[in-house]
Amino acid sequence: MNGLRRYIARRILEAIPLIFAIIVFNFVIFHIAPGDPTSYMMAGSGVAGIDPVVIEAMKKRWGLDKPLLEQLVVYLSGVIRGDLGYSFFRNKPVSEVILERVPATLLLILPSACASIVVGTLIGAYLAKRPGSKLDSTVSTFSSILYSVPVFWLGLILLIIFAFGLKLFPSSGMVSPIGEYAGSVTDMLQHLFLPSLTLFLTDVPIFIRTARASVIEIMREDFITTFKAMGLKENAVLYKHALRNALLPTVTIAGMLLGFLLTGAVLVETVFGWPGLGRTTYEAIYMRDYPLIMGIFVFSSIVFISITLVVDIVYAFLDPRVKYR
Repeated sequence: MNGLRRYIARRILEAIPLIFAIIVFNFVIFHIAPGDPTSYMMAGSGVAGIDPVVIEAMKKRWGLDKPLLEQLVVYLSGVIRGDLGYSFFRNKPVSEVILERVPATLLLILPSACASIVVGTLIGAYLAKRPGSKLDSTVSTFSSILYSVPVFWLGLILLIIFAFGLKLFPSSGMVSPIGEYAGSVTDMLQHLFLPSLTLFLTDVPIFIRTARASVIEIMREDFITTFKAMGLKENAVLYKHALRNALLPTVTIAGMLLGFLLTGAVLVETVFGWPGLGRTTYEAIYMRDYPLIMGIFVFSSIVFISITLVVDIVYAFLDPRVKYR
């Protein structure tokens, strides 16, 4: 237990310079990119010949008139105090914007991620019983095709078929603005189905392939041969002993997937108009909302580091051979 505590403390200390480097890198990249929030706002206003004094006043209000290094120092000092800044275009604190959008993203990714992990792992383990069979070849080929399909293309195809063609599900948003069931749980589930299905279909092949390869490797180990010689049933050997020892790669990928989906489901949320953190990221980049972009990146970094730490701890419970010092 003391070894685990020391390991967690060391990982947290190691994360501090990593987060600092991520903040500095992204701050510089976005600030040296062409365009700025004032030019976007002026272009979107539709007003020609705006007085340069007005533009300079806006830059001064947002601190964009200061040298880049000074802007970076001001931003870092705010992050240390827990202040992620103020969104230029949403006129509210960045932390408030993030907290408003995270629940919608969690509602989108958690069902699809859990389903893809469970279904993909079970299918992969089952295929490992008969590697090279017709079923194994068919499922492996189909999963490879799904894995290669761009997520936005798959989302558009599902929209065309089920929303615009068959009209079974809504095409965008999280709830309907009007109607008998507007705002109800049923209405929300109908809006949730297509984007969740899109994520599920693109993620489940990863776990099928990972579980299949891991279980096939474990089934060749000597202890599995011993269990078979003792007369244990094939399913008991597969799911009780082989699958548990083959879960480590699956846990790693699951952790990376959850971290990515929480902050990176940009394409799916944009295609389906889902009001989550991914769509907010796209809008912030498009509008050059520097504080919001940077705040999302800081949040993303903390999420990724926290998830990798949790994955490492789960390792110790799945494999007693893993020791922390």
